[in-house]
Amino acid sequence: MDTPLSTIAVVGLGTMGTGIAEVLARAGREVVGIDISEAAARRAVASLAASTARSVSRERITEEERRDILARFRTYSDLQAAADADLVIEVVPESYEAKQQVVRALDGILRPDAIIATGTNALSVTRLAADSARPERVLGMHFFNPAPAMRLVEVVSSVLTAPQAVTAVTDLAHALGKEPVEVGDRPGFVADGLLFGYLNQAAAMYESRYASREDIDAAMRLGCGLPMGPLALLDLIGVDTARTVLEAMYAESRDRLHAPAPILKQLAEAGLTGRKAGRGFYTYAAPDSAEVVPDALTPAPEGTGGAVPREVRSVGVAGSGTMASGIAEVFAKAGYDVVLAARSPEKAETAKARIAKSLARSVDKGRLTAEARDETLARITPAGSLDSFADVDLAVEAVAEDLEVKRQLFAILDKVCKPGAVLATTTSSLPVVACARATSRPQDVIGMHFFNPAPAMKLVEVVRTVLTADDVHATVRAVTAKIRKHPVDCGDRAGFIVNALLFPYLNNAVKMVQDHYATLDAVDAAMKLGGGYPMGPFELLDVVGLDVSLAIQRVLHDEFREPGLAPAPLLEHLVAAGCLGRKTGRGFREYARR
Repeated sequence: MDTPLSTIAVVGLGTMGTGIAEVLARAGREVVGIDISEAAARRAVASLAASTARSVSRERITEEERRDILARFRTYSDLQAAADADLVIEVVPESYEAKQQVVRALDGILRPDAIIATGTNALSVTRLAADSARPERVLGMHFFNPAPAMRLVEVVSSVLTAPQAVTAVTDLAHALGKEPVEVGDRPGFVADGLLFGYLNQAAAMYESRYASREDIDAAMRLGCGLPMGPLALLDLIGVDTARTVLEAMYAESRDRLHAPAPILKQLAEAGLTGRKAGRGFYTYAAPDSAEVVPDALTPAPEGTGGAVPREVRSVGVAGSGTMASGIAEVFAKAGYDVVLAARSPEKAETAKARIAKSLARSVDKGRLTAEARDETLARITPAGSLDSFADVDLAVEAVAEDLEVKRQLFAILDKVCKPGAVLATTTSSLPVVACARATSRPQDVIGMHFFNPAPAMKLVEVVRTVLTADDVHATVRAVTAKIRKHPVDCGDRAGFIVNALLFPYLNNAVKMVQDHYATLDAVDAAMKLGGGYPMGPFELLDVVGLDVSLAIQRVLHDEFREPGLAPAPLLEHLVAAGCLGRKTGRGFREYARR
């Protein structure tokens, strides 16, 4: 097709169809909206009227432009209205039978050169095309909700699709101001293929009672910078919809990580499908409301009962790297006296100098006064030996992520620290109980996993072992609140909350590129534009370090023994070649040497 797609029919005027129709009408296309429900058609017209009125009030468009947009959108209840369309986008319910019925009916209505685009995110585009009399003119055009705001459009071709059809639809997406990503046909495509595996594992984590729904969601928002937590997102998408997508993904991949968590079936069959029903993982003020209201599972406010925290006035931080310096800065800013111990006095002084530079930047940016900077630095005492921890109330180790190194350090802390001192490890992947067993007081040992950079990141994972005392747990939660961080509780298992959900998602992104399904740039763009992620998976892998990522993925695979958690061979090959990310100048991408 050499002519532009100027007249476009949208079949199905639910939330997504209405949003797509608005995008098209605003971009100057003639839009034919088709829905068997006259009420749905009226809602779509009203939605466009309200949206364009807001645009006029905000002076983004003129009243004349608004009238033109509204005039370009006409609604009908019969598919025959699509007869003159250059392109039909179907967004009927996610049922193969329903979509097949629409595609077959359109075969007898459309011109031979017209294109049919399915809006499915889980069903086989190839199968729908094969059932059509014009398989070369059938493809996928997957918008993201809300369509007017989300920039990503996945253009999905099958082995039957004519290249000219792909080009025409890709050009249209560009003209609409969207970012099209061309992909092949497999369930979930790029964005949902990565997203729904992650959401499924979050649901399974909650179902196993490893962590509360609030802590899982807070961990991923604060630890990864995501716009929504996974369980809240499942409620927004619809628990039933998520289950349908995962069933399709599992049918093709047979990866148990895609097998829908049983809780998704339980909620869906009970009618607890999320926001649209007023209840899913959370309870809402009313159906379709975004307001979460307390229910029987809502945690009680802090301080309403439980163990009494131990008093903490002074803190020891062991280590001289970036994480140790950041943690020491956080505690000193909060008013604690801090002993910063390294392997030598020189290393300790270097670590304190790093803190001084960090505080100076805060002063330059107006976030901290010069007086507060000086007071913070005065609270930090550098030391060249752990013997300086004799009087601290809380000792936090932030040394190398090596279990034997940490065990040796805890054995020393056991001898040096006074009775009743809390001993915390900042490990992100190693067993906290192994550190505890290196002491004669395992009840005093707990995990306190900060995120990098510690001064900026709000999350702390508080990791209890089966031996951790209640008052130790209460102490660390109280201290975490005092240093203005958000504590989330989790048990002592590989990855805790964040890494257990984040790294399988990153690993699956590597597999997607390894299998030549999509390019690095396409995957990164899909997750940033379609999922609202602050960084694409390959950007993040190169920042974290491919060696660090591989080590964490191996720990997860060793603990859970899921075949789907096995590290992607491409990740292993890059690490073996010394391509570790930004720190070496090359990882998945190449970087300029500093």
